[in-house]
Amino acid sequence: MSSTRSPSNSSAPWIAWAAICVIWGTTYLAIKIALDTVPPFTMGGLRYAFAGTALAVILRALGHRLPPPSHWRRLSIISFFMLVLGNGGVVWGEQFVPSGLTAVLIATSPFWMVGVDAMVSGGRQLHARQWAGLTIGFAGIVILVWPDIVSGGAGGRGFIAGVISVQVACAGWAVGSAYTRRHVVAEDVLGSAALQMVFGGILMLLLGGVLGEWPRLGLNARTGLALTYLSIAGSVVAFAAYSYALRHLDVAIVSLYTYVNPVIAVALGTIVLGEPFNARMIVAAAVIVAGVVVVGKRR
Repeated sequence: MSSTRSPSNSSAPWIAWAAICVIWGTTYLAIKIALDTVPPFTMGGLRYAFAGTALAVILRALGHRLPPPSHWRRLSIISFFMLVLGNGGVVWGEQFVPSGLTAVLIATSPFWMVGVDAMVSGGRQLHARQWAGLTIGFAGIVILVWPDIVSGGAGGRGFIAGVISVQVACAGWAVGSAYTRRHVVAEDVLGSAALQMVFGGILMLLLGGVLGEWPRLGLNARTGLALTYLSIAGSVVAFAAYSYALRHLDVAIVSLYTYVNPVIAVALGTIVLGEPFNARMIVAAAVIVAGVVVVGKRR
């Protein structure tokens, strides 16, 4: 076992992992609340520009050096795929998709991960098990959106557009992850994350301006609190906890947060916002998760 792993009786890494599950599970609700008065890309821009700047200031105050300008181009590329497409797609989609259901759809990320990895040079090729898992997961998405496709109403088209936006987010995250594994040397994880958030925040603010979002920006006590929570807890605190957990726990254990987040998000969306979560959605969610399990199964 690596020396970076914590002793089995240490509770700190598990507390960090639990924080990831709770905080990232609640961000879907916070996004839905903030969308009441904050347009999607402007929200992401404000969130990450603030979080990245705050994290960079904290790191510098602690004596840590940030990545040099020679790394900025690569970090900007990652920011575009993982934040502008990744987070931006999620926030835009939540305009039409319930917050809990959005978290369930994000669980399809492993499908995109294995698909993108298979398409790039030197990536792992898909075998029968992966194809079976992808087919199962796609069936779950079809179960989810088929009634809206058949109805063809305006609400249905918006819902379908939201589902597609969330899948674009998953694809962007997968491409950004593949690029990171192949072109970025892991040095100071938190320093790189700080600059990625700054660059991503700037890009999203610019995109929000191009789309005419700025005049629609408004904050009240409720949405301002949600945006503050996303910026501080959802970005700075959660990413620090994630980095700490990865240093002391096996990555397979840490990755289990992806199964906990949808449960928290669905419960909060139903209880706090009264979002619908009927039998069809439950069946679709179960099928999607089954596909994820098949795709991600290891020997």
